[in-house]
Amino acid sequence: MEYVEVARAESERGELVLRERTPEDAGPRVLELRANGVFVMDTVEVSTERALATAALGLVPEPRAVVVGGLGLGFTMHEVLADPRVETCAVVEIEQALVDWMRDGTVPHGPALLADERVTVVVADVAAAVAEARPASYDLVLLDVDNGPGYLVHDANAALYSPSFLAEVARVLRPGGAVAIWSADQAPALAEAVASVYAATETIPLDVVLQGRAEQYWLYVGRLHASSPAGPATG
Repeated sequence: MEYVEVARAESERGELVLRERTPEDAGPRVLELRANGVFVMDTVEVSTERALATAALGLVPEPRAVVVGGLGLGFTMHEVLADPRVETCAVVEIEQALVDWMRDGTVPHGPALLADERVTVVVADVAAAVAEARPASYDLVLLDVDNGPGYLVHDANAALYSPSFLAEVARVLRPGGAVAIWSADQAPALAEAVASVYAATETIPLDVVLQGRAEQYWLYVGRLHASSPAGPATG
């Protein structure tokens, strides 16, 4: 399999590389994103990103204002925007270079996605972005910055699975809102953290077919009661 480097950037978190590969069957070229040498995602297997968005959007009756933590190559955002109920989508991405590659066409499908008038891209750490958000301003928060707490892209992301951060997310959710956190494996500690903050919790197994293989992933969900303000769970 042949690889051609398309773009490379350095930040305080390390190296980000976008490369193109030609499949062995000579099919369409595939873009692949790597962080510090570790595969993050590509443009051929996007089932997990779509499954995350579809399942999360089903959690609330009217997801008018949505936050997506992690831009990636835009497929989670794309699925969110495909839902006509969504009026605004704030995408938080820490890597400026990745946002630039999406905007300038280095990622070919990027400009059309970011041209959607409902989209706002915030270049920041998602923890800082949530801390600065107004209370009760979102219906749904999707966190897809890692493949879960056991597969961190950056060590500092461990804080995103803590009760303190999850309580900040609860603060910015409207009554009836929900947070959905993607994980490649079961994460009991994450389930406990969610339960320590949210009035209602759920662990949803998601079956996804990747390259003909049946795989199972997990969505950890915290919900606010429709009639209750954000606050720690009491049960």
